[in-house]
Amino acid sequence: MLDLSRRALLLWAASLFALCALIGIAGINAWPPVSTFDELGREAAAVTAEHRWLLDFWHVVEVVTEWYFAVGVALLVAAGLFRAYLRAAVYVLGVVVVTLLVRRGLVLLVDRDRPEWQLTSWLHESPAYPSGHATGIAVLAGVIAVVVTMFVRRRGIRRLAYTGLVLLVVLVSADRVFLGRHYPSDVLGGIAFAAGFVFLGMALYTPLPASQAVGRRPLVDSVRGNRRIAVVLNPIKVESVDQFKTMVTTMAKESGWKTPTWHLTTVDDPGRGMARAAQEEGADLVLVCGGDGTVREVCSALAGTGIAIGIVPGGTGNLLARNLSIPLYIRAAIDVALTGQDQAIDLVEVTGDNLEDTNFLVMAGMGFDAAIMSGVNEDIKKRIGWMAYVLSAFKSLMFPAMRLEISIDGGEFTKHRARTVVVGNVGYLQANMPLLPAAALDDGLVDVVLLYPQRFWSWLPLAIRVLSKRPRTDDLVNRMTGASVVIRTNHDQPRQLDGDTISEGRELRMKCLPGRLLVRVPR
Repeated sequence: MLDLSRRALLLWAASLFALCALIGIAGINAWPPVSTFDELGREAAAVTAEHRWLLDFWHVVEVVTEWYFAVGVALLVAAGLFRAYLRAAVYVLGVVVVTLLVRRGLVLLVDRDRPEWQLTSWLHESPAYPSGHATGIAVLAGVIAVVVTMFVRRRGIRRLAYTGLVLLVVLVSADRVFLGRHYPSDVLGGIAFAAGFVFLGMALYTPLPASQAVGRRPLVDSVRGNRRIAVVLNPIKVESVDQFKTMVTTMAKESGWKTPTWHLTTVDDPGRGMARAAQEEGADLVLVCGGDGTVREVCSALAGTGIAIGIVPGGTGNLLARNLSIPLYIRAAIDVALTGQDQAIDLVEVTGDNLEDTNFLVMAGMGFDAAIMSGVNEDIKKRIGWMAYVLSAFKSLMFPAMRLEISIDGGEFTKHRARTVVVGNVGYLQANMPLLPAAALDDGLVDVVLLYPQRFWSWLPLAIRVLSKRPRTDDLVNRMTGASVVIRTNHDQPRQLDGDTISEGRELRMKCLPGRLLVRVPR
């Protein structure tokens, strides 16, 4: 739907408006088979009249789903999109409001009477065609379906969302018929009318974000059309590798790049070998699509080379992309990679027992934090995404406390107790949770936080402390900052780097390497 041309969108809109008009004309003039279909409303209202509980239920549905429900939900969705996706926010709220306003004028123009079998409780006497409730809920479901199509990558979750939206429309439509408020054709006409505006809105004002390069002065760059780009792709992170290749290739050529070369990760090589191959090809830009683990492997291989890295977030957490303000909408992220500006960010060098020398970009953790990662059920993760980490967190809430020692910048070791210790190069987790609010990707420092809720209910004040960004430190929440950090524990603990579980161990040594990477960020 989002890939349709403007002409195709206008054709769809015109067809749906024509269908709405045809249904209305047939219904008002009692033309079969619409007249026969409308008679089903008489039987439905009779069923409701025989059961008081059913009448009460439909009344509740009627009151809850008035026009203010559609406008209110659209306003909430638009508010959530406004900061990062202005066009989508305007589309959602604008289409809903305009549809309801135009429908108000249309219903007065058509002036169709209500059914004679309308139940007398809360009798409605305003014109009936098209149904206001059906129009409002259908246009709301339509714009939310567009948003889901844009931002939800997991097919199973999209299907679940679509199913829920369809069921909501069916519920409200049934309410109109079972209360006798409308003929069934009023409801169908309202749905067609609303769907027409969903398509018309996309044709006149696309919710897709415009290229960030539009209206801005071009950046200093190599000769247009001669810039080389390589793509490192984790194939399991996209629904269709071929569709992704077509999208990137088309956008790259439009932005003045050569046809991309492609390198797909494997189980044995999650990205390092592909990144080195891209470097050997002489790539000016390496675009990497995958989760934080894939991004870490590619960035580690390209550290210090001066090759810019464009990040297309395709994982569950995507913490690096979130902290760099890279859009999660895949087309917008590709646009940033192709037309954005370069920013030097820090890389953190990691060593430890039972661990080969490596790096991380986002966060390293020991204890509860790492136990969450290791406890995630991969099948559940594939179905519900990052919520799988929430389920794992609940199972691990009372992970045993650790005795540990910490040295900052080569200083003396200090002793602590904690359920988890996190060392971060970035500050924010999913849902914009400020675990390390002072952390920055380009300050040459890493930030450390120790969390020690002694009892189950201690997690509540801890969460309040974290969310409110209170600077006070104590045994519950303790913070430290430095260019290098050494953590030692009294026995083996689970450990993780950028969300990937590594071998258990007793020690992590971390050193920040300032400005080691060039990444593409929004202008």
